Amino acid sequence: MPIRLLLEHDHSLAPDEVAKLVKAFEGALTQLGLANREDPATTLVAKAIIEAAKGGERDPKRLRDAVIKSLST
Repeated sequence: MPIRLLLEHDHSLAPDEVAKLVKAFEGALTQLGLANREDPATTLVAKAIIEAAKGGERDPKRLRDAVIKSLST
């Protein structure tokens, strides 16, 4: 599932912020070796990126790294 579908209803994010979350999502999927967007793990990653961003983080690299770390524990 593309992260944009989950963000579609969140009008609190500016377009540039959405782009940063998408970049973090794509980076995390690459790092985790996930290519199939229908894999439930991609939805898990998307939701984790969104949750991490709710704390105010917008840097794609830090979001990616935080999500990968949280999923590895």
